[in-house]
Amino acid sequence: MQQLRMIDTTLREGEQFAEAHFTSAQKRRIARALDAFGVEYIEVTSPAASSRALADARAIAGLGLRARVLAHVRCHPDDIDAAIGAGVQGINLFFGTSAFLREAGHGRSLEEILDAARASVARVQAAGLEVRFSCEDSFRSSLDDLLPILRAVDAMGVQRIGVADTVGIATPRQVYALVSLLRNELRAEIEFHGHNDSGCAVANAHAAIEAGAAYIDTTVLGIGERNGIASLEGLVARVSASEPTLLSAYDLRQLIPLAELVSKITGVSIPFNHSIAGSHAFSHRAGVHLGAVLKDPRSYEVIDPALFGARRTLDLANPLTGRHAVRHRATELGVVLTAAQLAGATRAFKERAARRRSSMADLDEAIRAAGALAL
Repeated sequence: MQQLRMIDTTLREGEQFAEAHFTSAQKRRIARALDAFGVEYIEVTSPAASSRALADARAIAGLGLRARVLAHVRCHPDDIDAAIGAGVQGINLFFGTSAFLREAGHGRSLEEILDAARASVARVQAAGLEVRFSCEDSFRSSLDDLLPILRAVDAMGVQRIGVADTVGIATPRQVYALVSLLRNELRAEIEFHGHNDSGCAVANAHAAIEAGAAYIDTTVLGIGERNGIASLEGLVARVSASEPTLLSAYDLRQLIPLAELVSKITGVSIPFNHSIAGSHAFSHRAGVHLGAVLKDPRSYEVIDPALFGARRTLDLANPLTGRHAVRHRATELGVVLTAAQLAGATRAFKERAARRRSSMADLDEAIRAAGALAL
């Protein structure tokens, strides 16, 4: 893996999330937060969608962000012209190529798709903008259908070719195989967009990176159509665990505030088990875990919470706690226990915790009671 560039589409794909109702001011706030984190691209809804979408795209493109602003549009002259007029820096073209989308969606033949793709790419290039072309529903499109279209637009000099798992059907092996094939066949860089319908979005995105895709679509919290797409936090966690140098360009301490911002705006709580931003992402409870983490956090943590401005939580006061955790707490309290007293305090607390939900005050009481026995 040589590089990773994030194309965050919270302001496009995220708008398709059932609970998303962004105001114009909220969109600008999210765009600034994404830029502070350091995403290279921010994708917005097609300016042709409505007068408000046009105004919002124009406003975001005019914020002076480091991130480049892209518009996601159909291969239609009116859509392209609206995006050009909005002042975006690039246009992401797409066309459905699977039999499902050709028959139930736009009703175009492969020849018509290719003609529209060529004309659309040429129109964007004539405006001097960056262009990506993506085959929607790539993993339910046959290679015999995909390759002629992608080879044709690649020959025109598009910057990126998009591979889209539009319905979340792909497996990591399938993603790796297709991206590898296209990486060898085409000149343009590869961009991957993966939905989470079958729970593989982050794994599929990582497989795409391993296969040579340099661009990955994400949204904050993974919001989007249906179950959404690969979450920014999930992808960062995955890469942090195995290729942390790929994240050197990003301000990782901005990630949790960014997730909290989108959570507040959408009114959707961050899942407790969400990567990095979840309430329990760095919590430890079992006695064996606590004992090891107290000696070396790396024993049960592959991601350092400090990188993200987070803190680990050690749940010492629970029925699974062990002597290492009790000794640690006794030291914090300034109570010196013999081995026998430590065993007694641990046993007394565990018996109490087994009967009812206990707190740190209960653990402290058991420790102090055991220490008092020596007086």
